[in-house]
Amino acid sequence: MALGRVLVVGLDPAMIPGWDAEPVKAAITRGQARFGDHGIEADLCLVALDENAEGAIVEALTRKDYACVVIGGGIRKHEPLLEFFEKVVNLVRQHAPGAAIAFNSSPEDSADAALRWLR
Repeated sequence: MALGRVLVVGLDPAMIPGWDAEPVKAAITRGQARFGDHGIEADLCLVALDENAEGAIVEALTRKDYACVVIGGGIRKHEPLLEFFEKVVNLVRQHAPGAAIAFNSSPEDSADAALRWLR
């Protein structure tokens, strides 16, 4: 039984000034590998907080048909990004209206977040 394709949307750790991106990039890689363990096709959309972030997200959302979109904690948990988080949720609703929206607690459990809605 195919569970449907997933898009994970998050901040690109390499584009955050003063941030050690390597541990986060490694966690993202481990998290993406877990989708394969469950037989789920998953794409990754990492954005920088610049004028092109929303466009990059729309492009990713419209590239394929997604059953679920996981929005990462880097976007959700940092209070100054609340307005951006709201925009991301509404972009998903607009451009992937059939997709469930899920939230991970770390880059490594994105597959678990998606599975809550794909089963």
